[in-house]
Amino acid sequence: MVRAKLVKIGNSRGIRLAKPLLEVAGLADDVEIEAAPGVLTIRPLAHPRAGWAEAAASFEPEGLLDEMSASRFDDEEWSW
Repeated sequence: MVRAKLVKIGNSRGIRLAKPLLEVAGLADDVEIEAAPGVLTIRPLAHPRAGWAEAAASFEPEGLLDEMSASRFDDEEWSW
């Protein structure tokens, strides 16, 4: 538990967070802040593509790619 003081910044208030506290929380430059009565929750900003790899892995491989087709190179230039 860390204590901090709200300081006046123009018409707003701010709080300074110590570097070790930020490192433990995994917070960088951009954060999301959620407010509820008596509570502020600060989270790292969600990555725009978070979860895409898992979603792509759940697709069946059939139907995602076009059928194979021979090119001119295959027909005229390639040899074993």
